[in-house]
Amino acid sequence: MMAMASTCDGRAQTAVVRLQPLVETSARRLSLAQEVAFAKWQTGTAVEDPPREEHVIASAVSEGKTEGLDPAIVSRFFRAQIEANKVVQSSLLSAWHRVGKAPDHQAKDLATTIRPQLDEIQKQLIEELVTTAPVRASSTCRLDLASAVSGYLTTHQLSPVDVQATALKQSLAAFCP
Repeated sequence: MMAMASTCDGRAQTAVVRLQPLVETSARRLSLAQEVAFAKWQTGTAVEDPPREEHVIASAVSEGKTEGLDPAIVSRFFRAQIEANKVVQSSLLSAWHRVGKAPDHQAKDLATTIRPQLDEIQKQLIEELVTTAPVRASSTCRLDLASAVSGYLTTHQLSPVDVQATALKQSLAAFCP
C-alpha cells in the first residue's frame, strides 16, 4: 500500500512539475494585461476587441495545427487566456476611472511593443500545450493543474482571491477536458 501511494505521489509531482512552465507563461501573459490596460487608457480604446481576439485565436489554432494539436483545444485554451486578460484589464481600468487617472507609467505602444511580446508568449504557450498533452489527457488533469496553480500562487505570494490569481485560474480553465 505504501509503495502505491509513493508511486501516485511521484506521478502527481511529475505532472505538477510538467505544468509549471505552462502556469508561469500564462502568468507572464497576464502580467502584460497591465501594459495593455495602460495603452488602452492612453488611447481611450475599449477592452473588448473582437477582431483582434479572433485574429489571435486563428493564429494560435494555425500554429497549434503545425504542432499536431487539436484546433478545438487550442481555440478554447486561447479564448480562456484572452478572457482572463480582459478581466485584469477591466479591473484596472475600472479602478483608474474611479480615481480619475491611471498610475504614472511609461507609455508603450500596443501594436509595436506589447503585441509582439504577446505573440512570443503565444508561441511558448503552444509549445507548452504540446509538452503537457499527456497531463491534459490524464484523469487527474484538474487536480494536477490546481496543484500547479496553487504552487505558483504560494511561490509568488498571491492571495487566491487577488484579481491576478483569479485571472490565472480562469486563463487555465480550458486546459483540462
